[in-house]
Amino acid sequence: MSKQHNENPASAPLYAVIDLGSNSFHMLITRQLADSVQVVDKVKRKVRLASGLDANNQLSQQAIARGLECLSFFAERLQDIPKNNIRIVATATLRLAKNSAEFISQANHILANKIALLSGEQEAQYIYQGVAHTNCSANKRLVIDIGGASTELIVGEGINAKQVTSLDIGCVTFIKQYFADGQLNQDNFNQAISAAKEKLRPLIKPYQAIGWQTVLGGSGTMQALAEVLIHQHQPTLIHPEFLRQIKQQLIACQRIDKISIAGLSSERTPVIASGLAILIAIFECFEIALLQLSSGALREGLLYEMLPHNAKINIRQRTINSLIQRFHVDCHHAENVKKQAIKLFNSFKDNWQLSEDNNYQLLIASCQLHEIGLLLEFKHHQRHSAYIIENAELPGFDQTDKQLLKALVLLYKGDIQAELLQRSTNEVQSAQYLLAILRLAVILCRRRKDDVLPSYQASVSNNNILLILPENWLNQHPLISDELAQENEHLAAFNLTLTIQTS
Repeated sequence: MSKQHNENPASAPLYAVIDLGSNSFHMLITRQLADSVQVVDKVKRKVRLASGLDANNQLSQQAIARGLECLSFFAERLQDIPKNNIRIVATATLRLAKNSAEFISQANHILANKIALLSGEQEAQYIYQGVAHTNCSANKRLVIDIGGASTELIVGEGINAKQVTSLDIGCVTFIKQYFADGQLNQDNFNQAISAAKEKLRPLIKPYQAIGWQTVLGGSGTMQALAEVLIHQHQPTLIHPEFLRQIKQQLIACQRIDKISIAGLSSERTPVIASGLAILIAIFECFEIALLQLSSGALREGLLYEMLPHNAKINIRQRTINSLIQRFHVDCHHAENVKKQAIKLFNSFKDNWQLSEDNNYQLLIASCQLHEIGLLLEFKHHQRHSAYIIENAELPGFDQTDKQLLKALVLLYKGDIQAELLQRSTNEVQSAQYLLAILRLAVILCRRRKDDVLPSYQASVSNNNILLILPENWLNQHPLISDELAQENEHLAAFNLTLTIQTS
């Protein structure tokens, strides 16, 4: 991207993606800023197109009218965007509808742009590309997307999808088939889960033959479940026991129109039971132990296909670079903190059994981003940094990553609130060790000059950290010496001790 676009966001061209889904219509408008993607606008309308399909797959005139009315709203926003920068796609319901041509013809006229009707396999491919461009793991992934009228399952590695499948099961169609009476009981759930398993069964062996290390999902059902976890101050990691708990809570509500679960939005309640039934079936068929929320899916896959090619840059580093530039971070200081954190990590990793895994990468990111809140003001800048991390679009960082990264930047100095770190991850001890490393690295770099740090030794024995620093240097830096002494008191929150010796 040109320097001009980096410096003047108003001159950066806009890109628009519209997804005519079976449950909702979405419009995403973005631009490139500082080599990253900035979301300018998002519009979502619950159209529930799939609920307008009759037994013969004819789309009702009422559903068509709802969809066209929504697109008339979207059309206004598209007027100032170059046609080459617009992608509009239709998915499962319009694949199924025998009269889809009637809807698409009118929609093309309203939008003044051509709608592409995606096949199930094309939709699955784009979903995977959206996940690949917004999540940093290069491991083999199983990607799950539960839509209103279809469910996509993809196994891939890096940016390449290896096996894609689209099944005609979705949260809107399953409501009509298995929860049409509005009742929430064990029988309705059993029927829905069994029906989903019947569709999934032929996929089990070919998918397991390829294998995967991580499972990601980003559709509405999984986002809704993640919001419940966030409300409970839990890491956004979906596991079988949590799904069973939600199912029992739904059954206790007895009726769909009586659903009340803390953290679950009212707009999601009509289809949460059917989406949950499909997700339980997937978990049981594929023996899934843990699912992480993805930050991208179909719309992001379509978007990144349009953007100037920058796939060679690590997605996470691209996001970090963008934040550093946008929030005017002191790059030199951030790099010094990172160097010291790496040195301490390497000194401690064997005894603390740390590995250069995802949490290590989040430690490195926290070194680079711990001062982004300074742009607002010094007072409470740690809170500002945490707020930015929590609320910014961060391609490459899923919701669980953001929770731990937020905790690290919030707690990098001052009093340690141990419960905040505990809420951010299910690997609490590892997170405590990483926070201790970050805090020590920041203290050692307090002078903000890379030429004042002496050669020093660092080691750990169980929960005792030992730093051996030159006596002359400590005498010349009384503030750093005092902060190291105070840090021993702070680290007691993790049952860690810090011993300073001189050489």
